[in-house]
Amino acid sequence: MFGTRPPANQPRALFRHGLALLLALPFTASHAALTLSSTRIILDSDKTSTSIIIRNPSQQPYAVQAWVNTADDTATVAVPFLVIPQLFRLSPGKEQQVQINHLPNALPNDRESLFFFNAQEVPQASHEAGNVLNIALRTRIKLFYRPQSITGTPSAQLKQLEFSLQGNDGQAQLHVHNPTPYYFTFSRMEVTGTGQPVALKALEMVAPFARQVYPAPGIKPAAGMQVRFSIINDFGGSSEPLTLPVSLAR
Repeated sequence: MFGTRPPANQPRALFRHGLALLLALPFTASHAALTLSSTRIILDSDKTSTSIIIRNPSQQPYAVQAWVNTADDTATVAVPFLVIPQLFRLSPGKEQQVQINHLPNALPNDRESLFFFNAQEVPQASHEAGNVLNIALRTRIKLFYRPQSITGTPSAQLKQLEFSLQGNDGQAQLHVHNPTPYYFTFSRMEVTGTGQPVALKALEMVAPFARQVYPAPGIKPAAGMQVRFSIINDFGGSSEPLTLPVSLAR
């Protein structure tokens, strides 16, 4: 379960006994009790800060820890952001506004920079008799630092995306070139012009001035191919679908 394997230097019987005991402990369903007021955060460089609201709609109090880190998800990489408050108690039915301040930095001014906002909830210790397993759950959302020097909006630059279909060891791949300064997260994407439209899954975000490759199983090159897609906008919703041509590798 959870990809767990017994340590090489411990008997397997002891491991199985410990795992059985762990699974026998009572605990609540492992889904986040706290909610955030948005699914992504945009921090413009010309503003000193932005904020997000954390709510507790549950019936129990939680200790909440909030911080910003990088995609590596480690505490060893310094980030130019200060979260206030970083640790607080959130009573049932209450909410807390968390402020994210950006500090002097040397981040690129010609493109967005990606970070992540984290909110970890720790339930109050139970005073009931017996063993109780408390699970600290975390919600992690994207935080985009957007330089003031970037002009326009992400949606206005979608038409600059370039799509091409290429092969790799006999497998079709859809290549996306992003010549803009924005990150794009696709909420849907399908290739048309090959008969029945083919929807692509597991769509990784494409970074500014970068390329991303998506497996396109079952798609065969054909003249007049197009891709129809939507992105997740600044407010967490989907943009209006846009259709662009797909070039074929030569």
